[in-house]
Amino acid sequence: MSFNGSIRYVDNRLFIDQVPLLNITHEVDTPLYVYSLRRALGNYQRMHEAFADVGAHIHFSAKANSIMAVLKALIQAGAGIDAVSGGEVYKAIAAGCDPANIVFAGVGKTTSDIRYALTVGVGWFNIENLDEARIINEQAKAVGRSGIRVAVRLNPDVTASTHPSIATGHGSAKFGLTAEAIRDLLARQGDYAQLSFEGIHVHIGSNLQTTQPTREAVERALELIAPYPHMRTVNIGGGVPAQYHPDEDIPTPEDFARALQPLLKNYEVLVEPGRAITADAGILVTKVLYTKFQGGQHLAIVDASMTELLRPMLYNAKHEIVPAHHNEEADLVPTQVHGPVCETTDVLGKDVLLPELEAGDLLAILTTGAYGSVMSSNYNARPHPAEIIVREDGETWFVARKRDTWSDLVRAEIY
Repeated sequence: MSFNGSIRYVDNRLFIDQVPLLNITHEVDTPLYVYSLRRALGNYQRMHEAFADVGAHIHFSAKANSIMAVLKALIQAGAGIDAVSGGEVYKAIAAGCDPANIVFAGVGKTTSDIRYALTVGVGWFNIENLDEARIINEQAKAVGRSGIRVAVRLNPDVTASTHPSIATGHGSAKFGLTAEAIRDLLARQGDYAQLSFEGIHVHIGSNLQTTQPTREAVERALELIAPYPHMRTVNIGGGVPAQYHPDEDIPTPEDFARALQPLLKNYEVLVEPGRAITADAGILVTKVLYTKFQGGQHLAIVDASMTELLRPMLYNAKHEIVPAHHNEEADLVPTQVHGPVCETTDVLGKDVLLPELEAGDLLAILTTGAYGSVMSSNYNARPHPAEIIVREDGETWFVARKRDTWSDLVRAEIY
């Protein structure tokens, strides 16, 4: 049974590429993340090829997965980086990214982050606020920089076909500027002598289930910049979904490319995928601590929790949860998979069909390579889990981030 080309059962044992999961868990304690570089790089290449007709520049959205080994591999493969904080800019450069290949986005850039990004020479700023344009201009003058390339982010007032919590293009969202505000800003370009207004940015949400709203948003963006011949770059953001369940019918990168590329001829195009690159390249591995039958339900208490994977609690997201050992003959029972954190909402999966579990059994939570580790916390003083990389050869692996120790929990504190 195969979940994708890299995560699959071989002789009823879960493998990541050619590496048995048990080979890793014998050496590294759970909970832990495991990522397949082969899968992530393959997803990146697929995105690159899908948008080849317009020669799109692919900028990986670092907010989806910012572990250094993943960033480094994608950068070496040719990806730029979409950063939404000074910290992400810093990590991208540390991972080997040319600052000119970094787009600095984000609705709430601080003055210090803006100054840092200007100092290192990021390639683009995506402006989402009128005052932001003023601050970038002032800071650029202060550090002696000019010709700063900026794209204005349009809020196209388009409702995305996704969960409301990850929709960003509707009119009441905090993201972007209205068309009217952008026209006003572009009418006063002379007030921003250090800036070069060269592009439009539009991103209506994440994990989009259809392509039409994105096409509509891009059409509105192109109509808006039509009177400005110097604005020849279109950043269409991300939104390409990941398949979280085998029966999901979702649009592919090729579907998005077919819908958008005819509009984008003669423009420089930037695409900023995140989850489409790394989501299905990662799994979260957890161990059953206890089981009980209570309230007419089978409960499994595992050692992963909302501190490792927040999406089910934050978005009511549903991830496939599978055993590390597959037994085709086992009877499956609806199981509530709970984490150990002292919150009722710490439920990783509801009514998951699993064999009757015992303490020590290993489970894998699939499609957690995006918005998993990056959203983790130390709530309940829980150490950050280890993160494992299976190299592109598919046969060797290494610990890309060590599991926190208890001393790490207090290292930065003064007491």
